[in-house]
Amino acid sequence: MARDNRAQVIVIGAGLSGLTAASELNCQGIDVIVLEASSNVGGRVNSATTKLGSHLDLGGQWIGHGHHRITALVDKARGTTYQTFSRGLPTIVREGRTVSLFHPSVLLATICLTFLELASRMYVPRGWITLSVDKAIETFAPLEIARQLLRLLVAVSSTADLSIYSVYSFAKSIPLSGGLLTMLRTQGGAQDRLVVESMAIVTSRLASELPRKVLTDMPVTSVSQNYRNEVTVRTASGELFHARKVIITVPPPMLKSITFDPPMPPERIALQENTRMGVVYKAIAAFEQPFWREGLGGEFLVLDDPACGVFDSSSPGGPGHLCFLVAGAPARQLDTLDSNVRREMLLSRLAPLLGHRVLQPVDWHEKAWHLDEFCGGGYVAYPIVGTRDGMLPMPHKPIKNLHWAGTETAQEHPGYLEGAIQSGERAAYEVTCALRGAHADNQEENI
Repeated sequence: MARDNRAQVIVIGAGLSGLTAASELNCQGIDVIVLEASSNVGGRVNSATTKLGSHLDLGGQWIGHGHHRITALVDKARGTTYQTFSRGLPTIVREGRTVSLFHPSVLLATICLTFLELASRMYVPRGWITLSVDKAIETFAPLEIARQLLRLLVAVSSTADLSIYSVYSFAKSIPLSGGLLTMLRTQGGAQDRLVVESMAIVTSRLASELPRKVLTDMPVTSVSQNYRNEVTVRTASGELFHARKVIITVPPPMLKSITFDPPMPPERIALQENTRMGVVYKAIAAFEQPFWREGLGGEFLVLDDPACGVFDSSSPGGPGHLCFLVAGAPARQLDTLDSNVRREMLLSRLAPLLGHRVLQPVDWHEKAWHLDEFCGGGYVAYPIVGTRDGMLPMPHKPIKNLHWAGTETAQEHPGYLEGAIQSGERAAYEVTCALRGAHADNQEENI
């Protein structure tokens, strides 16, 4: 039987923002088709099951404090949340030894971050738009450990390549996420809670509730709008889909592979050209028990190259999960290494502190998001130094019948799961109002 390729709305991208938009439209009785380029639903949500039967997230995983939208979706999916295990502050590690929180370098880094926090809330000088984060750290942090710590904290919180990311852009993004302390903190911050069943419980439920099955392996190659107010979407296989409205959730840097007719206006083209996807590698080591809680705990800032953040993401009762995040330019250092070499490199740096048990995980899962063909990176796209194009939240004004979503466009918590949901809700509301307005106009014409 031939597939019905016509709907009122087509959503491009089956990540959390696209699935949210489709779900909201479906609740309004609007017919939706969702097209996903990859073979999996979820986008930057990516889950796996370990040999121990536990679930983990290689993509977005944390529920930040006060992130009520993602909390509601997890509750609706009957997920079980738990607070991320933390003893308050992470242990700073360099060359196998701990660094005191009262070390002059740590105090200097704290002063720099406090100053940036205050500037973000009061006044961000426009001149900072041409100042890269890397250059600022090199200039204003004369102590090597302070530089290492600042680079790691900014990279892990933004996933940007700090050599092409401006201090201006970073400072402007801080208030949107509740402040630097919230961004960097575990309990009570952006890494507050986790889901036992993984975030896939949310994306899977959203997809399963749609009347039409999400169509995967459908990379879009062109989007055309005609004079009849109709949009035609073509996929790589040559298949055509037709709708009155299209919601695009693909981040701007990844839109270069899609041809638009008529062409995008100059400001949208500039947005695509002047933004980049975040660079991040994530790995999770699974152990039968979180044995590190007997000692220093499992929350570390490892300053040795490539620097990484380590989190204890174990659910209550185990098994033990240690989560590693290498972000920004350092993540690319891992790309050419064998998986076993990467595992040995990351785990061995904790051995002097946690013992040799840390070198023998039962399972190991990893993902380099910047090597993902369809996502292109994570957590979020960002503007390059010297430009305001792509400042968060990114522009999302409709272009005729094209509407925009994605966590980058969120007014609240861009770059987070919460932001993805907010953007999907907003785009669905825009489309619903537009369709109902057009319907009302048609009725008036027929009277």
